[in-house]
Amino acid sequence: MKQLILAFFLGLSAAAHAETIHFVTEEYPPYNFSTDKGASGASVDQIALIMKAVKLPYEIEVLPWARAFALAESNPFHCVFTTGHDAERDRKFKWIEPLLVDHMIMVRHKDSAVELDSLDEARQFIVGTQREDFSANYLKEHDFQRIDYAASLDSTLKKLIAGRVDLMMTSEKTFETMQADGKPIEAALVLEGKQYGIACHNDMPDDIVTRMQVELNRLIATGTQDRIYEQYGLRPDGIRQAAK
Repeated sequence: MKQLILAFFLGLSAAAHAETIHFVTEEYPPYNFSTDKGASGASVDQIALIMKAVKLPYEIEVLPWARAFALAESNPFHCVFTTGHDAERDRKFKWIEPLLVDHMIMVRHKDSAVELDSLDEARQFIVGTQREDFSANYLKEHDFQRIDYAASLDSTLKKLIAGRVDLMMTSEKTFETMQADGKPIEAALVLEGKQYGIACHNDMPDDIVTRMQVELNRLIATGTQDRIYEQYGLRPDGIRQAAK
């Protein structure tokens, strides 16, 4: 009887681990973005290496952020990335991290007259962000009242350039990529460093989460993560500095 019970549970475990893991994300270069060949980016490359090592079936889909976040929050075997880890989100997911550690930054149009020396001064302005984005939580937690929500980072950037919002929030590395692409923006205020990772539905089996974390740790320890950053024009030394 014991052998039958053991076989039954081993069968359940094997069936569960054969389940395809659905990674959902947004258009947020250089970490995750769409190409003609599918999803790409510094975070996408890390996930591909992790999943190759753990030998589990997976897929990656690029969606509007609010939809991606909701899928990972409500559907088993779904994970959302590149996800900022804060107190509100901590209990909602199981985490594999860090895909990166980076500063949040408030950005203005290069011709803007907005001048900031503190977060308090920023509250008087309209700040653009995306629904369910880490930066949206940050603004609400810090009592911002004039928040403009968009479906994507690109929409928020277009509003900033068109003068429909005064500021936008993004990661420092994404800001640097936008500048390198010739976008007419500049830094207005650099905020504290934050950790970003893969946030998986709470029903994700713990052993899968552990195996994925072990492989991410290996990418970091071997310098592979740094080499991926460099391929996308990101400075590993700057990312590590943000983590201090």
